[in-house]
Amino acid sequence: MMCTPDGAGCALAAPGAGFSSVADALRVGRALGAYLNSPPARDLDGSARGEALEQLGAITSLLGAAQNGWLRRFDADDDHDADGYASSAAWLAARNHLGRKDAKAAVRQMRLLGRHPHLDAATTTGALTISWAGEIAAWTGRIDHEDLQTEADRILVDAATAGADLDDLKLIAQAAYEAWRAQEPDPDEDPRGRGFGDRYLILETTLDGAGRIRGDLTPECAAAVTAVLEALGKSRGPEDMRSAGQRFHDALQEGCELLIRAKMVPDRAGADTRVDVTIPLSDLLGMDGASVVEDTWLRARAGEHGYLAGKDAEAIACDALIVPVVTGSPDWDLIREMITLVTDAHNHASATTGTPLPAEAWQALQYALARRAIRFVSGPGALASALRRSLLGKPLNTKSAVLDIGYADTIPDYIRKAVIARDKGCAWPGCNRRPAACDVHHVKHKRHGGKTSSTDCVMLCQYHHDVCIHRLGWEIELLPDGSTRATSPDGTTILRSHGPPPAQPSG
Repeated sequence: MMCTPDGAGCALAAPGAGFSSVADALRVGRALGAYLNSPPARDLDGSARGEALEQLGAITSLLGAAQNGWLRRFDADDDHDADGYASSAAWLAARNHLGRKDAKAAVRQMRLLGRHPHLDAATTTGALTISWAGEIAAWTGRIDHEDLQTEADRILVDAATAGADLDDLKLIAQAAYEAWRAQEPDPDEDPRGRGFGDRYLILETTLDGAGRIRGDLTPECAAAVTAVLEALGKSRGPEDMRSAGQRFHDALQEGCELLIRAKMVPDRAGADTRVDVTIPLSDLLGMDGASVVEDTWLRARAGEHGYLAGKDAEAIACDALIVPVVTGSPDWDLIREMITLVTDAHNHASATTGTPLPAEAWQALQYALARRAIRFVSGPGALASALRRSLLGKPLNTKSAVLDIGYADTIPDYIRKAVIARDKGCAWPGCNRRPAACDVHHVKHKRHGGKTSSTDCVMLCQYHHDVCIHRLGWEIELLPDGSTRATSPDGTTILRSHGPPPAQPSG
């Protein structure tokens, strides 16, 4: 952009004029933006403001064209993976501080113009604005013939360059569409349009169960399949090393599994509605009488008489099946106190001065004590159960669902619901797939002695379960605080859902 010193006249400069590099051009661009937002620029009079807005519109469109070009190559090469983002839209939302809708719209616009190379090229020279190119792409996109669509785009670019306004361009686009329709079969012969009568899909399977799909899809079917593949076939993060073809294959499988799950959900047929009531353990401990119940329970665990287990409640005859779920979170300060008690006792017994544990040993001891502490208070007949059944009234003092059944061929519904209540979706670090798209995975495989329990299972989406765990050999751990840690097969990559608990304080 070349301007006179007083800013009265501006013209597009030759590409690359005045800049030694992209970084140099971007630096000037930021300086331009800063000046145009400064008080002197805001003091323009009415006529100058109109001209400035016109020039700024042209600049904005050219910058948008440049963004489309970079974004297209960025997306094609999956450059977002290097920064740990599963898609270009997610990268834009995080790094360019865009709203999710704006980030997705930018990617859609880039891909739309990528299917119309004449329109895309015209935006880079200023012959078309980004907005007009999008309008034209929507009009000519209805022409289901690649060569005719490309020719229509070329004609419309030439017309816009010659000065046609948007209404004129719309008429030209409609004429091109009608010309294409005139070449189509008679609607009486093919009421749904060209190719509908020739549609087919064949799935061939081999002896080992592998398959090959071939067919001829209608535009509507192709659009629907494309939408599903693009939605479910995105890269899932730095650990996702699949090719685009492999991602689309897995997306097809996931889409079918989601459909099967939705179709197989039985109708209620008069069954009770289920209500899960979440009760924090800290709230139970704070209720009147909790200390007495806790003391009685501890004495019973120590072998003394008087253990108060609570009376088994009879089934509640109501419109809802209420299942109480007591939850809690590890208190790492309490775990630190427990470690200190253990180490102090050891130091006293050995009459040594004692030294602080190494950070790795401290963290391992934290996890070990936390796991045992959780087992000590959770499960049928444990402290959480005793508190709930003794202090709460009906229906919240009913018998809890069993959460540990040992070996089972399938995951019971109550186990799955408990895991959903804890994980809220895919538990893989950084993944946010919803429970409907996830499987319940045994952290330790059943054939190796893994138990079917809420503390031995996590929710994982189809990619992280089937591909990362079972195909690529990643391992996932469920830590005592409910967070997860995934480790690559060679052990060089460790992903955490959040950081480890605090280490031993220094000094």
